[in-house]
Amino acid sequence: MEFLTMFWDYRSYFMTGLQYTLLLAAIGVLCGFILGLLVALLRMSKWAGVRFIGHAWVEFLRGTPMLVQLFIIHYGLATFGINFSPIQSGAITLSINSSAYLAEIFRAGIQGVDRGQGEAARSLGLTRGMSMRFIIIPQAIKSVLPAIGNEFITIIKESSIVSFIGVTELMFQSGSVVGITYNGMTPYLIVAVMYFILTFTFSRILGVFERRLKASDYR
Repeated sequence: MEFLTMFWDYRSYFMTGLQYTLLLAAIGVLCGFILGLLVALLRMSKWAGVRFIGHAWVEFLRGTPMLVQLFIIHYGLATFGINFSPIQSGAITLSINSSAYLAEIFRAGIQGVDRGQGEAARSLGLTRGMSMRFIIIPQAIKSVLPAIGNEFITIIKESSIVSFIGVTELMFQSGSVVGITYNGMTPYLIVAVMYFILTFTFSRILGVFERRLKASDYR
């Protein structure tokens, strides 16, 4: 079968691309998670100026294409002497773009926690920061875990855009195989199947994790 034969013959290309895709997705979600949580807290600040910064961050990143953001970071900043390698530019773009969506997810989760819990924590002597850190945020993250998992799946797929600046992830490597074999169909079908396996596997793992969390709630 041509599909399997091509995958095996060019497995080094596809596996290298897979490694970079997973690396970029992991960095994008991890950094986006941290940055998104900070932006969510900015958006809920009691100071209007701070809220505006968080709001502007979310609206700008959600309102512009990720490819444009990638080109600004990789090519635009270079005009000011700020140079990043392709892998650095890709990781930064995925991280900040993911942070905008995760910020809204976190904000919804935090606002969904019963206000009475924060009031009870403060009545016990905890400061607002302590109650947010130890009581509110852990519950919020647990409640929005499915949405966080969906964002990770989205980042896995959207990491393909970094091929435009030469990062050797799956799409870039499939293009290389197309150039070698002059076959414009099979390499892309292989990559499509690899993306599907990645996202499907992660979805199943996330589902198992969610069920275990729900089971712990009933104990």
